[in-house]
Amino acid sequence: MKKMSNKALSGLKVLELGQLIAGPFASKLLAEFGADVIKIEPPTKGDPLRTWRVIEDETSLWWYVQSRNKKSITLDLKKEEGQKVLRALVKEIDILIENFRPGTLEKWGIGYEELKKINPRLVMVRVSGYGQDGPYKDKPGFGSIGEAMGGLRFITGYPDLPPVRVGISIGDSLSALYAVIGALMAVYHRDVTHSKEGQVIDVALYESVFSLMESILPEYGRNGVIRERTGSTLPGITPSNTYLCSDGKYIVIGANGDTIFKRLMKTIGREELSKDSRFENNIGRSKHAKYLDQLIEAWTSQHPLLVVKELLDEAGVPAGSIYSIEDIVNDPHYQNRNMIQEVPIDGIGTLKMPGIVPKMSKTPGEIKWAGPNLGSHTEDVLMSELSLTKEQIAKLREKGII
Repeated sequence: MKKMSNKALSGLKVLELGQLIAGPFASKLLAEFGADVIKIEPPTKGDPLRTWRVIEDETSLWWYVQSRNKKSITLDLKKEEGQKVLRALVKEIDILIENFRPGTLEKWGIGYEELKKINPRLVMVRVSGYGQDGPYKDKPGFGSIGEAMGGLRFITGYPDLPPVRVGISIGDSLSALYAVIGALMAVYHRDVTHSKEGQVIDVALYESVFSLMESILPEYGRNGVIRERTGSTLPGITPSNTYLCSDGKYIVIGANGDTIFKRLMKTIGREELSKDSRFENNIGRSKHAKYLDQLIEAWTSQHPLLVVKELLDEAGVPAGSIYSIEDIVNDPHYQNRNMIQEVPIDGIGTLKMPGIVPKMSKTPGEIKWAGPNLGSHTEDVLMSELSLTKEQIAKLREKGII
């Protein structure tokens, strides 16, 4: 009797045509939970991410994480024979993820309208800067532009300095999350409600960012309020800020709940303020945010970070230091939750990688292998999925198709 896999997405077949971050990050998440992900790369240099940031043995360390659990095949989609191979692969695919500029696949004759004729069940996830329609759809768009247009960069930083970026490609990652959510909803609709039909999931980078912008839109639409950059403070939610300790380190304290505020005041020796009517709720406290921040920092600045953390932990006040990657690696909670994993890679030994999120009790995710070498699965996939012979594969290789 065949043993059933305990992965949540086992049996789901995914084809990835994307490059760099947003599309590939989405397929990485699916691969971590058992989906069979085939990544198609250009035959010569492959995904540009292979050469981004820190390089070891001619390969980006980022690549090994971003492409873990995927199979890499090479295919020139600009050539007719490459497109023919893609069409053959699509027949048995559940989800196709692409993040080319809108219209690119249509130009190659492999857009959704063409592919759904081959496979009506196909779910196509399309990630782009501005979406598949609208006046900006033909403009090139990266995550950084999406972060700017989506409103995030305008409110990030300090009021007296230019806007800054969040330290990671957050626009791409957010779009990848929406891509996965959309893909799985479409599969549910297709398979569980028995519609048996696929659909297009249109994810725009700027919209993914904009969707997380909290109350910015209603505040502007109703009151004309334009939220500005406020540094480390959280206006209207008090106290919640970053405070200096005596050893020059910083601690983040979030004591904006009414009962939490009372516990904080008791801890810092100002219990009388917890009974002050001015501070009994968030509205009142926010009117005096500067005053409260000053008196909290007057207390934190008298003690080293570890002492402040210990006292606040004992009091049940949410607080934490600002971790560097070194702090993360050495933290016992990260280690206990298996969030720092060691993955073997040929030629370089082991590589530390982030663990799997989320944790699932019955069908947990898994890192099966690191990002593969360019085209390392081409022959295997073409033989197992399309029943091509070694001779046919050799001819494709001679023509530069793979």
